[in-house]
Amino acid sequence: MKALVQRVSEGSVSIDGEVVGSIGRGLVILFGAGRGDTEKDVVYLAEKCANLRIFCDENGKMNRSLLDVGGEALIISQFTLYGDCRKGRRPGFSDAADPADAEKFYRQFVELMRNQKIARVETGRFGADMKVKIFNDGPVTFLLESRGGVGV
Repeated sequence: MKALVQRVSEGSVSIDGEVVGSIGRGLVILFGAGRGDTEKDVVYLAEKCANLRIFCDENGKMNRSLLDVGGEALIISQFTLYGDCRKGRRPGFSDAADPADAEKFYRQFVELMRNQKIARVETGRFGADMKVKIFNDGPVTFLLESRGGVGV
């Protein structure tokens, strides 16, 4: 499982010209599930995203988490995180989870984030053609992967 985590001053997602989710200060999380992922991967990644210390403290050091700063989260499903571009000119997606499993994991991830008492959790719509506005703060961006993570 992968999450591309971006620290933002604000972010939003629109479908067919309508804003369906927006946040202020917090994280935009682009979430992708891969073949072989399990609920254990979802739990690991949700805990990691909520507690990753990438917000600055009073000394300008990245020492605070989303929970510490009362930040918000915008979570967008993104199977293209599993695009393999090593061969040819067209990405292959054989490592991505099948859509039914991916949607299940996406919904679990969103619910786990909400259960962690994050100030506000907004989402896009699984499988939809979305337009995402991301005002990356820093810029600060990290790719998190559950495989190889402690306890997974």
